[in-house]
Amino acid sequence: QLQASGGGLVAAGGSLRLSCVASGRTFIMGWFRQAPGKEREFVAAIRWSGGSTYYADSVKGRFTISRENAKNTVYLQMNRLKPEDTAVYYCAAQGVPYTDYEAESKYHYWGQGTQVTVSS
Repeated sequence: QLQASGGGLVAAGGSLRLSCVASGRTFIMGWFRQAPGKEREFVAAIRWSGGSTYYADSVKGRFTISRENAKNTVYLQMNRLKPEDTAVYYCAAQGVPYTDYEAESKYHYWGQGTQVTVSS
């Protein structure tokens, strides 16, 4: 199971940090988001082993994904937020090590979603 937290309301240019705690072993953990009227999209992912990270072009340079092994927790630090970052953010985990980290279908476990709202 995954438990996400940390969403909220922030002004454009501000920062938020999302957290996701996993209750079991995972190979890749990712963050996705879904804005109103849009499909869910990949945001970032990290491999537990080695810590390789991956980002969508729209968030590169602004968002940072990291992990804390001892707490089985993944973070998404979001800086220089824009109104277009407004969405429900979901954490997800792969129970087997796929090479594809962007496809929703490769993630077996999903958190409940946390709302991020960026005001202009």
